[in-house]
Amino acid sequence: MTATLAPPIRIGKAAVGALGMLAVATGALESVVTPTLPLLQRELNMSPAEGALLSIVLLITGALVTPVAGRFGDRYGGKRVLVRLMAVVSAGGLVSALAPNLPVLLLGQVLQGAMVGALPLSFILVRNHLPAGESKVAIGVVSGLFVGGGMAGTLAAGPVAEGLSRHWMFALPTIAVIGATLLVNRLMPQDPPGRSDGAGVDWPGLVLLSGTLITLMLVLKLAPALGARPLVLGALLVLLAAFVSGWIAVERRAASPMVDLRMLARPAVWKSCVLTFMICVGTAVTIHLLPQLFALSAEGYGFGASATQIGFFLLPGAVAASLAGPISGIGARRFGSRAVVTTGVVLMAAALFALAAVHSEVWHLVVGKLLIALANGLCVTAMVTSTATSVDRSDTGIATSLVLVTRVIGFAVGVQLSGALLTAWTPAGSDVPAESAFITGFAIAGAVTALSLLVVRTLSKGVKE
Repeated sequence: MTATLAPPIRIGKAAVGALGMLAVATGALESVVTPTLPLLQRELNMSPAEGALLSIVLLITGALVTPVAGRFGDRYGGKRVLVRLMAVVSAGGLVSALAPNLPVLLLGQVLQGAMVGALPLSFILVRNHLPAGESKVAIGVVSGLFVGGGMAGTLAAGPVAEGLSRHWMFALPTIAVIGATLLVNRLMPQDPPGRSDGAGVDWPGLVLLSGTLITLMLVLKLAPALGARPLVLGALLVLLAAFVSGWIAVERRAASPMVDLRMLARPAVWKSCVLTFMICVGTAVTIHLLPQLFALSAEGYGFGASATQIGFFLLPGAVAASLAGPISGIGARRFGSRAVVTTGVVLMAAALFALAAVHSEVWHLVVGKLLIALANGLCVTAMVTSTATSVDRSDTGIATSLVLVTRVIGFAVGVQLSGALLTAWTPAGSDVPAESAFITGFAIAGAVTALSLLVVRTLSKGVKE
């Protein structure tokens, strides 16, 4: 029998602030690799393919952990699961900080990937402890602070890595994560469990989804080299199709599926997922290509920038991303969510096509990144917030996890696509890819983003207030 639970305790600003601090710390820890990737490639003697792998391994882990974390949070209480998840993240940050080589650093990034599940758990907490109107604001604040943490990490990673060492750029945000987790544990009241069916983890679904993501990454990573070996490429595609089909079959029959595909069938949810995926593919291409372009020798078509300079060049985009959450919320209230998403998609597609055509000056790239980051924040915040508030409270974690998983997969696909283009367009005997690799990457990202308008036009306009 299920015991009668007392009403949840209303939380104050201090508890929401603790969640915000945790969002800032995890955002910073997640973002330190991007501006320092060229430096890490040099210090650890990584190939471009290994650099792309380092960029996405955290995201792959996050895609696997997020739906499990959201389901456990709905079932056992968000605070309990969040604190345990942050213990794993903290361990991963310490492993990354102490890593002497690439394999150990990859292990640290795998453990850090658990941080991706923090956002849906935070949404569960604010929805359980705040009225509907205030919870919308709190969700927007936490989402915006996560992006703001990414801004801080982007800016600080280069100077810390060059002034101290690459080890400290992982250690400092990890210390912040530990401190913020202790505050959340102290200030946030326990939220009552939402489910008591006693079902365990959907291990078959988890294994099949892992196989799906790993095979997808292999296909994208190896596609250029496998062009001359179509049978191997075909075998990988067949394996990918088998994993996907098996995962869908298992999830449809599981008593407690890892991802509730019935919820994914809801128009509001699947449309948000499709849009989030397409938008994040376009964003990820820029995130991966721009640091590489900044770091290339100024004797060619690059700019010879250091890790610190790259961080400063990326800072305006990070600022724009941190402002996008509040702007998205205000825009959705005044004009409707479809208008916000349409504006973001058009802005991003235009910026990507502009980068493909013009990228000969630093300011071209800085402005392009700023516009793309702003557009991505507008769209993803609108998708996450509308999804979180369109389902029952008990399903908040599952629904937002679906959107955040597609965000993670979109970023992973975009990064691997970028890495494959750089590999394919690098002449034999050279370490410098042809400029056409960057042009093609920006153009493909722009086309994918523009195609998302076909889905945007089917969205409901959203509620205006």
